[in-house]
Amino acid sequence: MNPPKKSAAVSGTGPLTHFDAAGQAHMVDVGAKAETTRVARVQGHIRMAPATFALIKDGSAKKGDVLGIARIAAIQAAKRTSELIPLCHPLALTRVAAEFTLDARRHRVSIEVTAETVGRTGVEMEALTAAAVGLLTIYDMCKAADRGMVIEDIRLLEKLGGKSGHWKSDKVANEHK
Repeated sequence: MNPPKKSAAVSGTGPLTHFDAAGQAHMVDVGAKAETTRVARVQGHIRMAPATFALIKDGSAKKGDVLGIARIAAIQAAKRTSELIPLCHPLALTRVAAEFTLDARRHRVSIEVTAETVGRTGVEMEALTAAAVGLLTIYDMCKAADRGMVIEDIRLLEKLGGKSGHWKSDKVANEHK
């Protein structure tokens, strides 16, 4: 049986590897790839009313430790990504860290997730899923106080490993100049 052909590149982004030449979705064969250390770093934010921000900052939300629960939810989400995203490979994660930063000026909580594995495919989807679920958990725990919270700017900051090597978003690269 011949392996499916990769489709053409779109707007300089590279080939869409989850579609074969006939346009059918398929799980990418990573069997021939070398196992390397793979790391992905992702960031996202949730903006809220000043009073809601104070509940989180002071640890006085009715449902309990908002950031502690959101951290556990983010880690759990990373571990279950292949169950949620249909064409993701299940990965043996070696580390997932979720850190929160409070920005009082903007009434915003930021999450930064780092996911790591040693394997044949990257961990970007695990880190992105973790960040999204961590922020959704904050929303869930605080929605009684503020239904107008806005989750925004969930994005890959950096990835390491594999054939494509080290990649940093333009924003991160410019911060280190």
